[in-house]
Amino acid sequence: MKSLPFAALIALQLALAPAAQAELSKAESAMAKMVAAEQPRSIALLEKLVNQNSGSLNLEGVEKVGAMMRAELEPLGFTVTWKPMRETGRAGHLIATHKGKRDGKRLLLIAHLDTVFEPDSPFQRFERRGDVAKGPGAGDDKGGMVVALAALRAMHATGTLKDANIEFHMTGDEEDAGDPIEIARADLIAAGKRSDVALCFEGLIRDAGADMSSIARRSSESWTVTATGKAGHSSGIFSANTGDGAIYELARIIHRFRTELPEPNLTFNVGLIAGGEQAMLDEGRIRANATGKTNIIAATAVARGDLRTLSGEQATRVKDKMAAIIADHAPGTSATLAFDPGGYPAMAPTDGNRALLVRLNAVNRDLDLPEMAALDPLKRGAADISFVAPFVDSLAGLGAYSTGDHGPEETVDLPSIARQATRAAILMSRLSAEKR
Repeated sequence: MKSLPFAALIALQLALAPAAQAELSKAESAMAKMVAAEQPRSIALLEKLVNQNSGSLNLEGVEKVGAMMRAELEPLGFTVTWKPMRETGRAGHLIATHKGKRDGKRLLLIAHLDTVFEPDSPFQRFERRGDVAKGPGAGDDKGGMVVALAALRAMHATGTLKDANIEFHMTGDEEDAGDPIEIARADLIAAGKRSDVALCFEGLIRDAGADMSSIARRSSESWTVTATGKAGHSSGIFSANTGDGAIYELARIIHRFRTELPEPNLTFNVGLIAGGEQAMLDEGRIRANATGKTNIIAATAVARGDLRTLSGEQATRVKDKMAAIIADHAPGTSATLAFDPGGYPAMAPTDGNRALLVRLNAVNRDLDLPEMAALDPLKRGAADISFVAPFVDSLAGLGAYSTGDHGPEETVDLPSIARQATRAAILMSRLSAEKR
């Protein structure tokens, strides 16, 4: 027998097995049915969003997607504001606010309008094939925005949105953050400080076929090591007067990073390296130019890489180790270590985050769905929720499930939209009904 999509499955369960859903309230059962019934609408909206290019640098396109989301949110009672961010080189952010009971918990929802696919990408259109659909941003994160909207529409229709305090922040530069990031993320951070719960609608991840939740995400920072040595004839390499040269010094540093830094939940990649008589990075620091000869000792060598940690404490400790390795110079050389401004912080696994997962799993049990385990943070990257995680209990991975993200095979699992929206609608309704 062919398996049913989630939308049809949950409707069938509710209709035929009410005893199995005994823990759902009347409103929650109605929300589940509405999400299932509105699945065609959700897919149609996803197609519309995907077919509007919104690469991070396509400022007009990002604004158009923001306008589409505004049109969906205002009829639900949200006050919607567009916050321009041209000063950071990006389009801006869409911020939607819904005011409910004064003493109710304040929820912060997070998603993003932009994608990695700019207007010159050949990957531009939504293409559906049964229960899956390909398209730029179909999963990351237009699928996530559709999940959030489906949940909010169900809450609105059943009355649970009326008393809910919700801020929905949709950044326009998650894939390529504006500079300075202190300005680009100021509104989001402020929202986190006045909220009780943060829910991120980036994509669901499955591990061995099981839906997973994320109570932690690692940081993302970029670093540059620049080594210098004494230029001279190659016959003098390693001598007391000349020393080891810049390339050997850089090789020493990189080797010691590899052998001395490893610890749980840490990665540090070297993505670009160059050295010679002269070596320099371009303005964007993604290309390098080097010149040299085999009989000239290298005067300069440079490497670029990233650092990903699970907490601020881990980041500080690892950076101190890197600095000590840098300072232990080879003969006749020197080196410097610099971190780019504005990296993404870590979302550490806290007791508050774990408690949110317990709440989500109560929803899963009531829907007769398998409980979700916490995803290994090594299996997903950094995200906007990390900016608010130090201030508020946080949960990530509430968006649609997709594969091939950031590539021409980005494909969303359409039934996951209804499954995730049902989970989110019930979780948000329960949280919103609680006092601060």
